[in-house]
Amino acid sequence: MGFFDKLKKINIFASFGSELTDDFYDELEESLILADTGMDVTLELVEELRRRVRAEGVKTVEEARSCMVRVIAEALEAGEQGLDLSTKPSVLLFIGVNGVGKTTTIGKIGAQLKHSGKKVLFCAADTFRAAAAEQLTIWADRAGVDIIKQHEGADPAAVVFDATSAAKARKTDVVLVDTAGRLHNKQNLMNELNKISRVIDRELPGCARETLLVLDATTGQNGLIQAKQFKEAAGITGIVLTKLDGTAKGGIAIAIAKELGVPVKYAGVGEGIDDLKPFDAAEFAQALI
Repeated sequence: MGFFDKLKKINIFASFGSELTDDFYDELEESLILADTGMDVTLELVEELRRRVRAEGVKTVEEARSCMVRVIAEALEAGEQGLDLSTKPSVLLFIGVNGVGKTTTIGKIGAQLKHSGKKVLFCAADTFRAAAAEQLTIWADRAGVDIIKQHEGADPAAVVFDATSAAKARKTDVVLVDTAGRLHNKQNLMNELNKISRVIDRELPGCARETLLVLDATTGQNGLIQAKQFKEAAGITGIVLTKLDGTAKGGIAIAIAKELGVPVKYAGVGEGIDDLKPFDAAEFAQALI
């Protein structure tokens, strides 16, 4: 079974006949909008399909389906989909609002990196939410990796400073930093994120660094709004899209890639440690269609 077979199927092409009529394109537009691809992106995708149908002499709905898979896969390629772990240590900074699964995502990615032979360190810089450090500690124990933490209410930048110092001393490969769930309109929390960034720049100059925004796929277009505001305030290098199995609205991944030019780097389709994997645009497009 393919990884994205856990997607709730929207069967975009299921109800279509065999003829490429105007009704076909209208129904396709409606299906993509219902899948949370967004109006503007949907119109772009369908127009590109029309162009290719003409250019390639496509005659049947089945041929158009294959063509649409390619169109969507290309739309999803908004940049390098792999993680940049080119320095030792490298830093993965996880941001996003409360409840999207940041801490769980860190646990899963950390465990996968450890399994691949990397020396991993968790940094519990979410000092705001009660029990956040304890939750990350459980994941650290489960994955068999070290964790740096302080007391609840501590300065997050101070925890990051401790983690960067420990990473250098322990010859760590990758530091994964948890941060407090930030509402995108809270300027003081964005300032805190900038302070964390300055500590990383000062203590690990030139390090490879990813700022990964974790989004809950079930929030649909609201997730796109979050992504736009986080990109403006903090800069993001990639998206982790969680809970794709709980929604028939996977088109949000296309909307994010097309409108923001930011690649989806990981996707989650369940609770298990293996249910979060590097994002494969072609496989996702095939499953969606």
